[in-house]
Amino acid sequence: MNIKLVSYTDDAETVCALAGKLCYSPYGLEQIKKNLNQNKIGGFLKKIINSGHLSVIEHAAFSFMLEGISRACTHQLVRHRIASYSQKSQRYVDEKQLLYITPQTIKDNKELNSIYHEFMTHTQKIYEKMIAAGIPKEDARFVLPNAAETKIFVTMNGRELYHFFEKRLCLRAQWEIREVAEHMLEQVKQVAPNIFQKAGPACVNGPCPEGKLNCGEIKEMRQKYGANK
Repeated sequence: MNIKLVSYTDDAETVCALAGKLCYSPYGLEQIKKNLNQNKIGGFLKKIINSGHLSVIEHAAFSFMLEGISRACTHQLVRHRIASYSQKSQRYVDEKQLLYITPQTIKDNKELNSIYHEFMTHTQKIYEKMIAAGIPKEDARFVLPNAAETKIFVTMNGRELYHFFEKRLCLRAQWEIREVAEHMLEQVKQVAPNIFQKAGPACVNGPCPEGKLNCGEIKEMRQKYGANK
């Protein structure tokens, strides 16, 4: 898995702070900028995010390249609809050298791990036979598994990232997309720490939405994601 923050809004925290200040100020842009220095930005963003006024962080966008993840993972990812996606196409890119992801639970079972790899090898041979017979890639891909490795470029604004982290950093989220979310959060915190100061699973900033299905580790999750908030 390789998760890389490729691009983000220049001076994202200043942009979001300006947007927020505008909501509460009678002045125009230049006067707001004059009154807003770097020392004030962190405190203001903390105040406005704590108030739940998250629309202001929609003005910051963050773009990631995700590589070495499965189609099973991206099927979950694209359910986050307030985002832009560009994914490696199985219609145009052939899979004659099928790369695939193996879950650790399968790796840990020697017998099933062997069966799993045999299945993938057989799948690749069927795919190659179809391509050699003139079946178009867009039809031959029907035999490809959810495990097939893929690459996807994704752009989300700050508010949607908060929502993404709330859902996908939860311990009840599937392991692969949770790992993706961990890498994404780590990287956005490096470039916009004040924007993402409260980012984490939903239980960090309120009650667990899973109810009786909760993981039982709320205290540990709050310590992990909320210690400095």
